[in-house]
Amino acid sequence: MLQELSADNLQEVVNSNDVVMVQFSASWCGNCRIMKPKFKKLSTENENVEFVIVDAEKFPESRKLANVNNLPTFAAFKNGKLVNQVQTNKIEGLTELLNEVTSN
Repeated sequence: MLQELSADNLQEVVNSNDVVMVQFSASWCGNCRIMKPKFKKLSTENENVEFVIVDAEKFPESRKLANVNNLPTFAAFKNGKLVNQVQTNKIEGLTELLNEVTSN
């Protein structure tokens, strides 16, 4: 499932789902726009994972959960904890992160 945060409540989403993949982005970020459809496609192929898009500029508390300092950043959470994060504009980096969080 895919959702876009409308409030600064990523911690609640992470705590209420076993596995969460997050795309941190911003409206001005070109690479974020390139990756968004790929992120959405992955969400349709992995129904047991919660996919979340976070506007990193609007939601600073959510951004802190993955220490985001560059965009786009993708973060993987499992059982309420940050597993890993990657800053990429390539689908391969995103699928590696997804595999890392779902393989255990």
